[in-house]
Amino acid sequence: MPLVHFFETSFGRTYGRKMVLVEAVSGGVSGWGEVTCGEQPYYNEEWTEGAWELLKSYVVPSLLGRTLETAAEAGRHTAGMKGHRMTRGGMETACWDLEARLKGVPLWRLIGGGARKEIPCGVSIGIQDSVQQLLGKIGTEVEAGYRRIKMKIKPGWDVEVIREVRREFPSIPLMADANSAYTLGDIERLKRLDEFGLMMIEQPLAHDEIIDHAQLQAALETAVCLDECIRTAHHAEQAIRLKACRIINIKLGRVGGFAEAKRVHDVCEANGIPVWCGGMLESGVGRAHNIALATLKNFTLPGDVSASRRYWKRDIIDPWVEVTKQGTIETGDGPGFGYDLDPDFLASVRVRQESFTAQ
Repeated sequence: MPLVHFFETSFGRTYGRKMVLVEAVSGGVSGWGEVTCGEQPYYNEEWTEGAWELLKSYVVPSLLGRTLETAAEAGRHTAGMKGHRMTRGGMETACWDLEARLKGVPLWRLIGGGARKEIPCGVSIGIQDSVQQLLGKIGTEVEAGYRRIKMKIKPGWDVEVIREVRREFPSIPLMADANSAYTLGDIERLKRLDEFGLMMIEQPLAHDEIIDHAQLQAALETAVCLDECIRTAHHAEQAIRLKACRIINIKLGRVGGFAEAKRVHDVCEANGIPVWCGGMLESGVGRAHNIALATLKNFTLPGDVSASRRYWKRDIIDPWVEVTKQGTIETGDGPGFGYDLDPDFLASVRVRQESFTAQ
């Protein structure tokens, strides 16, 4: 699926996405999930081609033909696999959508959400070719009503760039996302970001590092938000105990699906740590799952759930995800994740498919 505009982070630039969808079928009803990993193993160890092979060889066979009383059981059958939570989560989320559709209830209700009927939306803006281009994009999103601006940073695109953003937009809710681009050797540079009144700095250090984040958080006035290194509720417990962060981003794929996402949410809520829903340039399928997740009580900060048209020239769901002028997404009462797939467009962008049937 081609992007409307390239999206750049500290580890590269993306012009389009190649993604894997999972359809789980039972009783003539389909549930859909999305594997949210990227095309290369730079965010974490997963990548699209690897996910395809893992699904075929391990994830699908582990569940095929089994009787599940609830979708929450799905993850147990892949729990012995090390890592690859995004791939396993693609199957798990399809099962949750399937259960919700079989029961005729909204996915948000099935997962125990519903704390809010409208999701406050933020937007993520990648590294641009120039500061002026960045300022223009921020202005467009502020005008569209988004309640929080996240800008990607990396060494050389950080302090002075944020200074220019703050000069142009002195009062907008603003955060910076480093995607693991720094080390403790950069601590003095990161401390300079305290002057800008940021909501948070997201994952400044290594993707698997909690202890160094504790040292960094102790040195900063700005809240550290952890992303990549929180893959389980236990990781969240460790980070909170070590005071490695004050905020946690929950990405549905990164933690392996709804069951673990709810556990991470509950740990954070019990410890007074606010959470928000992160994004991975999902299609409408993954985007709709994120909307359901963000209705849980402790998702008190605007997440990366935004309108389809911000990223896609055309989405694979019908209707597309829309954002109100107030910067929110309204949740619906339809079954499952609440949107239909666009079968004609999906067929036009399909690269390949394989079907597996229980014997």
